[in-house]
Amino acid sequence: MGPAPLERAARLAQSFLDGLPERPVGPRARFEDLVAALFRPLPDAGAEPSAVVEELARLAEPGLVASAGPRYFGFVTGGSLPAALAADWLTSAWDQNAALCATSPAAAAVEQLTAAWVLDLLGLPAGAGVGLVTGCQMANFSALAAARHAVLERAGWNVEENGLQGAPPVRVVIGEQAHATIPSSLRMLGLGSGRAYRVEADGQGRMRAERLREALESGQGPTIVCAQAGNVNTGAFDPLAEIAEIAHHHEAWLHVDGAFGLWAAACPSRRHLTEGLAKADSWATDAHKWLNAPYDSGLAMVADPAAQSTALTKRAAYLVRAEGGQRDNHDFTPEASRRARGFALYAALRSLGRTGVAELVERCCRLAARLAARLDGREGARVLNDVVLNQVLVRFEPPRGGDADAFTLAVTARTQAEGTCWASGTHWQGREALRFSVCNWSTTEADIDRSAEAVLAAVRGERDGQ
Repeated sequence: MGPAPLERAARLAQSFLDGLPERPVGPRARFEDLVAALFRPLPDAGAEPSAVVEELARLAEPGLVASAGPRYFGFVTGGSLPAALAADWLTSAWDQNAALCATSPAAAAVEQLTAAWVLDLLGLPAGAGVGLVTGCQMANFSALAAARHAVLERAGWNVEENGLQGAPPVRVVIGEQAHATIPSSLRMLGLGSGRAYRVEADGQGRMRAERLREALESGQGPTIVCAQAGNVNTGAFDPLAEIAEIAHHHEAWLHVDGAFGLWAAACPSRRHLTEGLAKADSWATDAHKWLNAPYDSGLAMVADPAAQSTALTKRAAYLVRAEGGQRDNHDFTPEASRRARGFALYAALRSLGRTGVAELVERCCRLAARLAARLDGREGARVLNDVVLNQVLVRFEPPRGGDADAFTLAVTARTQAEGTCWASGTHWQGREALRFSVCNWSTTEADIDRSAEAVLAAVRGERDGQ
């Protein structure tokens, strides 16, 4: 393959990145418009590669969201650090199958190194198993697969060989505010989302430890407890140290879903929020959130790597197994053939260093507090949560009374359509709210101030009927 399509792709990509600071954050076209522009029968004859790249960029561009930019605050989405993005381009060019050491010793070695770096940064056991998966959905699934194996093995049941029919029932206890990926994982693992016992949460979404104790004392048998590090709405942390003590007293496996909040452990000023984190049995997080590695970069971590590999590994006569201290990546993930995710993660960590990761987390938290201060009490805006991390929930009261839910939804839609920034709506404790997640490496104080003014302008526009 000649350099022309790669060079053209690089120029188009650079043009997109250069335009991010001033690009309207939301998409410029509707899904229906994009389908109409893109749809055609597959031609019999192929096209010249550079022309294909040009055509794709032209047709897709109106539907692109500037989620890599500095004023995208939706869905706890980070951007891509320059070094990580560049490494991701290399990853595509190298086209390595990261499943086995035999298929790519480089991918295996880099994943082993980055796994060690992440465990060290987060203060987790050095010998834990680490699998690089697509995101926190699969990280939670993978860790809970290990949990299912371990608690049933203690009860004398081999779930990998015998399945769940006839197995001792597994009791799963989760927080009232558990993220949607936890019930989804339970469904895929055959544990049933509807069978999970939900523990009451406080006003910030933290699991009430005393209610967990009561729940565990009311039953027995193989048990998995799922806690949360960073509520997706408020950023609040479950009391992990107390939960770990309770869970282990009852011989339960403790899993921590920390899609973005786990990275607080790498920041000295926020580390107190994660007290007790290392006492858990497994953890899940997303490097494509706060670490700003490209999609897809989830991490499934298990204190007992044997439980992880037993639950997830694959065996076949043709698979060449690693020897000695070598690593087969597929021992730690549900996947076999897959992208070599470790290269971009290596570049993100290496370009930041320990201090840079801490500064990234601290800066985003400081910017979230700045945003809350710029909005709270102005134009009827009210911040609903304690801003302990990078999440800000805002609700808007209409003038002269009226339906605050409808008014908040209208302000949210107007803000998104205007394009200065993009934040997602949410439903919190029975009320509509606008949710901001600050986790992009390129966001500045000026971006925060500009976004706050755009939101307040949306409030005024909705209030005045403009």
